[in-house]
Amino acid sequence: MTRILENVRKISIPTKKEEEKMKKLADSLVKQVRDEAFRYSQVVTVELGGSYAKGTWLKGQMDLDIFVKLKTDTDEKTFEYIGKKIGFNSMKRYKPFVRYSEHPYVEAKAEGTRVNVVPCYDVEKGQWKSAADRSSFHTKFILETFDENKKNEVRLLKKFLKRVGIYGAEIATEGFGGYVAEVLVYHYGTFMGVLEAASNFVQGQTIGNPTKRFDTALVLIDPIDSNRNLGTAISGQSVAKFILAARSFLKKPSIAFFSGKKRDSNTKNLKNTIIIKFNYKRRSPDIIWGQVKRSTTALAGQLELAGFDVLRKNAVTDEESEAAMIFLLGSLVIERFMVKNGPEIYRKSDSEHFIAKNSKNILTWVDDNGKVLSMQERQFHDAKKFLESLLRGDLAKSGVPSGIIPDIKRGFRILYGDQSVSKSIKKALTVLTSTDGLVFSTNK
Repeated sequence: MTRILENVRKISIPTKKEEEKMKKLADSLVKQVRDEAFRYSQVVTVELGGSYAKGTWLKGQMDLDIFVKLKTDTDEKTFEYIGKKIGFNSMKRYKPFVRYSEHPYVEAKAEGTRVNVVPCYDVEKGQWKSAADRSSFHTKFILETFDENKKNEVRLLKKFLKRVGIYGAEIATEGFGGYVAEVLVYHYGTFMGVLEAASNFVQGQTIGNPTKRFDTALVLIDPIDSNRNLGTAISGQSVAKFILAARSFLKKPSIAFFSGKKRDSNTKNLKNTIIIKFNYKRRSPDIIWGQVKRSTTALAGQLELAGFDVLRKNAVTDEESEAAMIFLLGSLVIERFMVKNGPEIYRKSDSEHFIAKNSKNILTWVDDNGKVLSMQERQFHDAKKFLESLLRGDLAKSGVPSGIIPDIKRGFRILYGDQSVSKSIKKALTVLTSTDGLVFSTNK
């Protein structure tokens, strides 16, 4: 175990060269933001936050969060306007774009490093006006309570979460964010302490001292705000994967839990997989991810109503122009005929209504229990034909978000899982159709 963790530290802790490069870039970008920010009288200060400022960033994963603090009397409209203006003007050479949390912020990529320019209010602790207001207090909290050893324990946990595919609080992942990893280490002391605890999590596991009741798979209270549950952004599926992965690692520790080989799709499952692919007009990644995920859930419901057995579903976008909804079905083609169960004949009004309504069906009869049944031919028994008809019809009635309907209406393709697809769709297919041997370890 000791050797494994030492090897993981080597691939998790940034080198001196990386630190020097990051400091140079951070200093330069913060200056650019400050030069732009102080054009506005509402700006109080500009400061670094996030994993770089806290010293918990991963080797090869260089992200920068730059916070622009505004006066508390700045109205919301001005707050958002100034935040975007500063972000775009300071990052204009790096192709900036808007992302959304509670408020919009600007993201760019500078020299391979993701940079977020985030507006927040210059508040006293507990007097939050926006979600980002807590960030500087998070940074201060970690710097005051963590030594270098604890920071490196966080890096081990982040590396583990990344390999399991549940690192990141974005809508795309709905997993464990960087601050969540830090808070877990704060509570349990070490990476191994976190895994030991996680392996025994119960439903609705509560960590910290909440001031009210929360109904999430994991309740993790923010150490600087007892009213805030960090578990809200973590899906039940991500919590479950974390618990299983922790148990698997403790049973049989392996470096593969941090840098394992990529999975391959199960070709048998690919044959029962169907994909709706389309292009969209570029927008914030958070918006398109939310739209595609909600669309996938809505269409899965429509497939179920039509008689298809949806085993799993997945949504994917390359965050540039392509998106897809993927479904693993029990079968792509179902029985041509279906039986509708009616009421017992003793319920006179109900049974007469059922018989009249189904009078044109292929066959109607009474079973041994006195219940009326009727057999009819399905309108669609082929999943591809059903989806084609659905997507060309009135999508608003299907539950698909209105914001994405014009993109789908401009054109879509329905493919099977074993057909040629893009890299991002192929990756999503692999996750959907294969078992992660690490998470579902059978080692005793």
